[in-house]
Amino acid sequence: MKNFVIKTLINAAAIWVAAWIVTGITLTGDNDDWQHKALTVVGVALVFGVINFLIKPLVKLFSLPLFILTLGLVTFVINALMLWLTSWAADKLDLDFHVDGFWSALLGALIISLVSWGLNLAFGDD
Repeated sequence: MKNFVIKTLINAAAIWVAAWIVTGITLTGDNDDWQHKALTVVGVALVFGVINFLIKPLVKLFSLPLFILTLGLVTFVINALMLWLTSWAADKLDLDFHVDGFWSALLGALIISLVSWGLNLAFGDD
């Protein structure tokens, strides 16, 4: 349980950084207070975690020939599609998170991967 909470908070921090850096990723709508942003980003991190847990392995399995052909570079595209799918699901769940287009999703997914990798190194799986 502790591992799940830590990974969710790490994903939330990574999503927050991506929304801060990438202009095509918006985190809030009309409400601009930090409590609303914090709850929104934790909710989006939960949705992102569920999508990565359930859907990403299936997409990776079906795109295995592309992994071999591109020497793993298709991972960036899959991560961008998972972030874009998270944006769609967040819209359906009435969370104030939106990704505008594929290139914003690609850059956001790259930032989320780097930030979560660094935070996982810092906090570990203990």
